Amino acid sequence: MNWVLDKSKAICPQLSEQLCMKIACGEFLPNEKLLSVRELAVEAGVNPNTVQHAFEELERLGLLYSIRGSGWYVSEDITASKEVLEKIRQEKTTDFFKTMNTLGLSNVEIKKYVEEWYNE
Repeated sequence: MNWVLDKSKAICPQLSEQLCMKIACGEFLPNEKLLSVRELAVEAGVNPNTVQHAFEELERLGLLYSIRGSGWYVSEDITASKEVLEKIRQEKTTDFFKTMNTLGLSNVEIKKYVEEWYNE
């Protein structure tokens, strides 16, 4: 599995976000067992505590559940993952426009750059 983590930023939120995206996009299916904390830590190149915290955060959001002694599983209802994914999309879009405005670009210029990027 491919994990793209920016080591200059907090890893746990990035890992949580990527897990959420994989759930919402169907890469992980409802009731599917995930890799163990240690296995995912090795695969992603992070500390097992980071994976444990990410799993716990996603459990709090209703995306995962754990079975003591068995492991972590994707929740049956993926509605929560789609809602979290929509929230992430909104935050990233807002951040993008704020950054572009900070760089002095107008909305018309931003639209032009987005269209150019999209058409490449």
